[in-house]
Amino acid sequence: MKSKRLKLIASFIKKEDKVADIGCDHAYLAIYLKEENCCQKVIATDINHNALKIAQENILKKNLEQEIKTYLSDGLLMVSDKDIDTVVIAGMGSHTILHIIDNLEDFSIKKLIIQTNNNLEFLRLNLRKKGFYLQQEKTVWEKNHYYVVGLYTREYKSLNKRERLYGKYDFENKDYYNYLFEELSLVLEKIKGLKNWPKKIKLWYQKQLLKKYL
Repeated sequence: MKSKRLKLIASFIKKEDKVADIGCDHAYLAIYLKEENCCQKVIATDINHNALKIAQENILKKNLEQEIKTYLSDGLLMVSDKDIDTVVIAGMGSHTILHIIDNLEDFSIKKLIIQTNNNLEFLRLNLRKKGFYLQQEKTVWEKNHYYVVGLYTREYKSLNKRERLYGKYDFENKDYYNYLFEELSLVLEKIKGLKNWPKKIKLWYQKQLLKKYL
């Protein structure tokens, strides 16, 4: 598997995990997890019939049809494998992710691995309200885009202002620092010529937070 983003997601998965890849697209992650023996079990779901059909074809090509069960489903709503304990949701908007999380009551989910396309601060806060706390985050640069992957569990973890805005501090990750520099550039650009003082003060505060960690 060539995708650095998917390999980063896979790095959060342990051998004992029973994984559901929700919105699996072409099932590249599920196939990788089985081929590399990364987890005990993996299923793949997608709400899009055409995407799931391609996923099933890719699974067949790898002779993994007995190892990876697929479901046409909105999240886990149509999934009968009630032993799933780890959920991967990647490449969706924050509101869609939260909708999926709202329908997990029939499962004993211990871990979420999340990569959203937008509203990271909103997602971090609302997952806390649903009992999932951000433990770790990693950032990767791929295809001219920064992808932030978060690990959430049921174990309580505090979340300060900087973490709420910019995630868990990742000392050794060059992509994370580059991501923060880009965020700082965006903030500085927004401040230019801004006459709305409440917004300007908020952006100034974000600028100071970012500079502190760069």
